[in-house]
Amino acid sequence: MKIISLILLLVSAFLGVKHGWDAFQPGNAEQAKMMATLGISQAVLPYFGVASLAAGLLLLFPQTFFAANLLNAFSIVLIMALALRAGDYRMALLEIPFLAIPLVLIALKYPFKF
Repeated sequence: MKIISLILLLVSAFLGVKHGWDAFQPGNAEQAKMMATLGISQAVLPYFGVASLAAGLLLLFPQTFFAANLLNAFSIVLIMALALRAGDYRMALLEIPFLAIPLVLIALKYPFKF
């Protein structure tokens, strides 16, 4: 179980940092299209980036592990809700496995805690 938890932790931290970093990279046409579909303006995008970066980095510390997973789950639910509001059911359904990752991590607990 600790190996599965460790793998999920590393994947989740990597995705959080990657998505947070990508929010600050201009000229990503695919990301701009997705944000426009969700109704998110370019002015709000850095806030999503900071939250994603913070959650990705805070996952690595046992004291902030639970809060980081809650932040990840909240951001995924927010994306799903915005996708449903925009009528993009496919995007909302594609987010379900990513929602499961922080919830499973919470259940498995921090892998390095003795």
